[in-house]
Amino acid sequence: MNSHVLVPIDDSECSTRALEFALEEYPDARITAMHVIDPSDVYRATGIESGSMANYEQIRKNHEANAEGLLESARRTADDAGVEIETDHVLGGVSRTILEYVEDHDVDHVIVGSHGRTGAGRILMGSVAERIARRSSVPVTIVR
Repeated sequence: MNSHVLVPIDDSECSTRALEFALEEYPDARITAMHVIDPSDVYRATGIESGSMANYEQIRKNHEANAEGLLESARRTADDAGVEIETDHVLGGVSRTILEYVEDHDVDHVIVGSHGRTGAGRILMGSVAERIARRSSVPVTIVR
C-alpha cells in the first residue's frame, strides 16, 4: 500500500516548495495538500478591513474562497508534475489541526515548508514547522 503524505499549504513560497518536493520525491504516494483556516486570523485574506464589523458568514465564505484558490493552485502544480493529489481545508489552530489531521487520516509523513527564520524572528513568530516536527507521531520533512 502506498504511503499517505500530507503537505500543509498556505500562500507562501516555502509551502509551494514543500509541495513540489513531495510531488518529486513521492509521486506514487497518496498526497494530500491541506490548508488550515485559522479562526484567530479572522481578517487576513478576507478583503474586510480589520475595523469593520462583518458577519461571521461573510468572513467564513471569504476564508473558504481563499483556501479553494490555494488548493486549486496546488492541483495545477500537481497536474504539471503529472501527479494526482487530494486536497482538503479545515478550520482550526494551524499546528494543532495539522497534528490532529495526521492522526485522523492515517498520514504516514508530513512535508512542511519553513520560512527559515532564525534568532529573534523565530522566537517572536514561533515556527509552525518546528511545532509539527516536535509533536508529530510520524516523520516530518521540513523544506526551506
